[in-house]
Amino acid sequence: MPQLPGLVKGLGVTFKTMLQPNVTVQYPREKEAPPTRARGVIALKEENCTVCMLCARECPDWCIYIEGHKYLAPPRREGGKPRQKNALDRFDIDYALCMYCGICVEVCPFEALFWSPEFEYSEPRIADLLHDKTMLGHWMTTVPDFEPYESGSEAKVKKVPR
Repeated sequence: MPQLPGLVKGLGVTFKTMLQPNVTVQYPREKEAPPTRARGVIALKEENCTVCMLCARECPDWCIYIEGHKYLAPPRREGGKPRQKNALDRFDIDYALCMYCGICVEVCPFEALFWSPEFEYSEPRIADLLHDKTMLGHWMTTVPDFEPYESGSEAKVKKVPR
């Protein structure tokens, strides 16, 4: 019988909260807008990608697959040598493997990868979570514009005496 007071107390809490309205969003019937800089999915700006492979090499999960080819571009000035450039053929991210660490976004020196707030991209089969450059490019439309930093948030550089 020592458990009876605890049971009555628990039922009292249950009945008291049962009459209050729900505070959770009933997803998917009700959808809540994500915060402005939410990290949902990684988007690709294809024209900025130079096929440098930094993102694929730094990815701890090896979930980025890149293929490209080289071509000769016209010289920058008259009489110059044609330049060799890379063209992107394949850029896939396997979201079944990705742990959303953001290392690929951070290491990209050409600003080709961005965080998109898009979060509804589930698939019925796990094999369909391998998204190609067209889908990654489609998510680029949902990437918010860059917001300037708040005043005073920039790191102050201390000058070291020589």
